[in-house]
Amino acid sequence: MAKTQPGAEAQLPKARWRLIGPGLVVAATGVGAGDLVATAVAGSRFGYTLLWAAVIGCLIKISLAEATGRWHLATGTTIFDGWRSLGRWTVGYFGVYIVVWGFIYGATGMSASGMPLAALFPDGPSLRTWGIISGLLGLVCVWFNRYAVVEKLMMVFVGVMFVVVVGIAIRIAPDTVALGAGLWPTLPDGSVLYTLGLIGGVGGTITLAAYGYWVTAKGWNGPAWIPMMRLDNRVAYATTGVFVIAMLVIGAELLNAAEVTLSSGDRGLLDVGIVLEERFGSLTADLFLIGFFAASFSSVIGVWHGVSLLFTDFVGRLLPSAVPAGEPEKSWPFRAYLLWLTFPPMCLLWLDEPIGLIITYGVLGAFFMPFLALTLLWLLNTSRVPDEWRNGPISNVMLFGSGVMFLVLCVQQIRDLPW
Repeated sequence: MAKTQPGAEAQLPKARWRLIGPGLVVAATGVGAGDLVATAVAGSRFGYTLLWAAVIGCLIKISLAEATGRWHLATGTTIFDGWRSLGRWTVGYFGVYIVVWGFIYGATGMSASGMPLAALFPDGPSLRTWGIISGLLGLVCVWFNRYAVVEKLMMVFVGVMFVVVVGIAIRIAPDTVALGAGLWPTLPDGSVLYTLGLIGGVGGTITLAAYGYWVTAKGWNGPAWIPMMRLDNRVAYATTGVFVIAMLVIGAELLNAAEVTLSSGDRGLLDVGIVLEERFGSLTADLFLIGFFAASFSSVIGVWHGVSLLFTDFVGRLLPSAVPAGEPEKSWPFRAYLLWLTFPPMCLLWLDEPIGLIITYGVLGAFFMPFLALTLLWLLNTSRVPDEWRNGPISNVMLFGSGVMFLVLCVQQIRDLPW
């Protein structure tokens, strides 16, 4: 990883917002097409009444990312080092999880990125072809570039997402009174699972664990950078919160009024595009599809880079000679995982229902967020961390509460699987 030059802390510019970057990368990676669909569905079913849940969801992701970044900066080690200190079971679980997750997500990310392109160019290549092209573009972007370039690319996609999604929400003209009322916690009939999903589902899964690696790749090392990391993290998830509110507005004002039921999964955003075309014309619909692509492809680039860093750390701790010091992105584990994310999953694009793999992915994936929250709670309250950087009461409440909530979602997701 990149190292901070001596005296770098003293050279921080007064306008620290100029250094913001890793947080936007992790936030943009975590907000995929499926998250936008879930938010739009919540808005279409319950209007603005679950806005408070979206706000709490952003606060939870702030606490999780902050805890991950604080571990890296306060201890000088990685989150995987922390997991290893808890016992060999963490190594076994994580090794199986990251391999299976990467295989399934590779196909999911490519398919989600291909859908808006296929809709934008109906006479062009098939969805499968666009998915393959998206995967190859993600591979090229990450293979030949290091973190600094990846960050700049992600900034572009964040800008496109913000302008398109928020611009459409403003054009729809939200009911500001109802929007404000939605900040008061209420639970309409039948909304419990939607509420938990909205709190827990938007803003990242395994990619939250990659935040510390991006912080280090940025050149932030040591406790002196913790205040900067916290600013970076809060700005990023405040931006995520704006995306979520904008999609809730689209769901509440556009889909609810049109009595539209969205398709499941990422395809639901295509339904949003159809409704936008009927109401505002093809230009607005095309702009929305561009925003759809920005959300999906930013997740591809973020996962291709960030989760590959996680895998590289995993292999490097088991085989230290595999990863040259300071050059993880040039190591064979990093590039091997990049290839694993890109090429084997392409075969799933030819399968309509890879049920066995989806069940395996669902079970393993459902366990990761409680694993992350509760292990961070454990690690950051022990002597592994200097006293001044251990959890305070607010961090403990947020991590414990999110861990319990994710366990409930985990049980529900497993119950809903087609056993």
